[in-house]
Amino acid sequence: MHPLVVQRLKACLEGIVGLIYPPACIACQAATGEPHTLCAACWAGIRFIERPFCERLGTPFAVDLGIALLSPAAIAEPPVFERARAVAAYDGAASALVRHLKYGDRLDLARAMGAMMTRAGAELLSQADVIVPVPLHRWRLWRRRFNQAMALADIVARGSGVPCDPFLLARVKPTRQQVGLTKAQRQTNLQGAFRVPEDAGARLMGRRVLLVDDVLTTGSTGNAAARALLRGGASGVDILTFASVVTDA
Repeated sequence: MHPLVVQRLKACLEGIVGLIYPPACIACQAATGEPHTLCAACWAGIRFIERPFCERLGTPFAVDLGIALLSPAAIAEPPVFERARAVAAYDGAASALVRHLKYGDRLDLARAMGAMMTRAGAELLSQADVIVPVPLHRWRLWRRRFNQAMALADIVARGSGVPCDPFLLARVKPTRQQVGLTKAQRQTNLQGAFRVPEDAGARLMGRRVLLVDDVLTTGSTGNAAARALLRGGASGVDILTFASVVTDA
């Protein structure tokens, strides 16, 4: 069939689907002009993270001094990973999207969230050799049926052209839920949780990894995963998330 005919048929089918299922906001379900987007109200309700921000943790500064700076938190307790970047602060519509993806079986949200992550992480992606999603333990994966970090990593890989290898890192310890734990409890909970499989060492050796997850909270998960990757032979680890907990934005 001629490509022009195929294109017109596709446009016609999309139009019919649009009439039956009008596009809606991915966060609140209000009507939108395009599918897989946010309405104006939800878009305005997202605190996008842009420069000036801490070069290590990616947390925003209130004042732009015109030079690259580290936050007091990054200086006092440097993370294991080198740099972290996120699309938005973890509140409002951004937190709703994360919850819907993670607990509401809304895998369709990964498309829009991953696309925003690709833009926010462009600097890290330009230097990355491979994308690795933060893995779930097999028991939790069985209960949840999917890994939201893998869904996001797949979209980021497609959008950036950087290959994704979910088998470079394994979660070998069934940890407790991190929600509600203090930073010290999170660190204890994650001790020995991650490991680079023996058959993955050769593929990881000397490569710069971009670790992908949905939310960066205290950084305990990112630190534990980055530590395992570095021990396994990675040359460096950065982390990209959709949201980040921001206390003073």
